[in-house]
Amino acid sequence: MRVSSIVDPGIVGTPHLHQIVGGNGFDPLMDPDQDPAERSSCTTCTFIDDFSNYWTAVMFFRARNGTYKRVRQFGAVFHEAARGGGMTIYYFPPESAADDSIKITAFPQGFRMRTGDPGARTAEASERGIWYTCMENESTRTRNQSRTFPDHACPFGVLTTIWFPPCWDGVNLDSSDHYSHVAWPADGDPMDGTACPETHPVLIPQIVLETVWDTAPFNSADLWPEDGSQPFVWSFGDDVGYGHHADYVFGWRGDSLQKAMDERDCGDQMCGLPVQDIPTANECEGCLFFPKRWMTG
Repeated sequence: MRVSSIVDPGIVGTPHLHQIVGGNGFDPLMDPDQDPAERSSCTTCTFIDDFSNYWTAVMFFRARNGTYKRVRQFGAVFHEAARGGGMTIYYFPPESAADDSIKITAFPQGFRMRTGDPGARTAEASERGIWYTCMENESTRTRNQSRTFPDHACPFGVLTTIWFPPCWDGVNLDSSDHYSHVAWPADGDPMDGTACPETHPVLIPQIVLETVWDTAPFNSADLWPEDGSQPFVWSFGDDVGYGHHADYVFGWRGDSLQKAMDERDCGDQMCGLPVQDIPTANECEGCLFFPKRWMTG
């Protein structure tokens, strides 16, 4: 869909194509004064209280003759029947919140943010938390990682991972650039326990989006460019990979997300939230994803 409700609200026909998942109340405007949970009648989420919307760019294969073919997506493990593959959404607290006494504040109604810069083409210009994994099989998620598209064929496909910042200024639901109201810890990896900066002291759930792209059908050397360069490109024209980005509009019903964040003893799942099965989720317009609270590898 050529819509980007945060950057270009109200516009249909934005510069590049997105995949959008979540509540079916999504529209080009996404008025901040309207609660997505109230305007949606169904969701593609596993958790039926989550009517949020999440979107990223779409990956294409560029053939030698200059034509493009969209790369299909795999569903998450145990969710292979999800229509269109979709993406996996993780909600979890950084390691600094491993102590139950540390408060994790759920997003308020009207909250939105984005991460990544579609104009970035160098490591220096790129956002933190964007990774590519060249997968050997469906379980290969923690090795063969890079900040850019892999420069060689991947047996199972390419996993893209996008992390959102875990710190909020506690005041603004959005900002003019859609980044400044959230922040990363000043030093270290966001998962190593580093505290939020003084300017953004509120710890929020850290959202991570994972998508497995089925690049294997294009693995033949005869299909790749004659100069050996990698043939994949994002829908906004980035054939390097530093510009990958994602957007988020909060839409959990009531205080369900806060209740889930207040519970810390459910392993890799969110506690006490009602769920729906894949066939039911597939009936809702959009692509299924599977939110979790913890990253499980």
